[in-house]
Amino acid sequence: MAIAVVGLLWIAVASYSVIHTARGRTYSDLDAIPARRVGLVLGCSRLLPNGWRNAFFDNRMEAAAALFRAHKVDYLVVSGDNHSTGYDEPRDMKDRLVSMRLPEDRIYCDYAGFRTLDSIVRMHEIFGQTEVTVISQEFHNQRAIFIARNRGVDAIGFNAPEVDAYNSFKTKCREMVARANMLLDLFVLRRQPKFLGQRIIIPAVS
Repeated sequence: MAIAVVGLLWIAVASYSVIHTARGRTYSDLDAIPARRVGLVLGCSRLLPNGWRNAFFDNRMEAAAALFRAHKVDYLVVSGDNHSTGYDEPRDMKDRLVSMRLPEDRIYCDYAGFRTLDSIVRMHEIFGQTEVTVISQEFHNQRAIFIARNRGVDAIGFNAPEVDAYNSFKTKCREMVARANMLLDLFVLRRQPKFLGQRIIIPAVS
């Protein structure tokens, strides 16, 4: 019982901290969000386990395309999991965005974005960015902004449309656990990305 109570309190503290830190830093209105040079699209699977299309993925791609077309970002970094043959979130994201007529040379793939923490830290260490617009659903953007603030990155978020309650329930539950684990990763375990590597230069817009 005591362990359960402590666990619930930890989750509550994590959720409050994330929401408080991200307050005023996420946007759903294209006209309101400030322009920044680089947008970071956080990855997820293109398809659900049952083979159906993943609305989280589709909505993020639509949001990223809208942000680019509105000239609110000049480049996009698509960051996700590429842990096994045949599963490649960054390539799936880039292919979708190119199919939506975004220029291929403005989209960079981060193949080692295994977790949100990895994606944020690699934006700073690999892609050399200290400012970024994160693109995902609001609950995910909030956590990314918290991580960014604690890892030297000035982040704002552009909110992709939410998914209906029935299809997002499990994801929202996992998010509560992810926020609790995030505090452990940042302040107790002090985790680093699984991979870093050579710097990737994102050029100035000509």
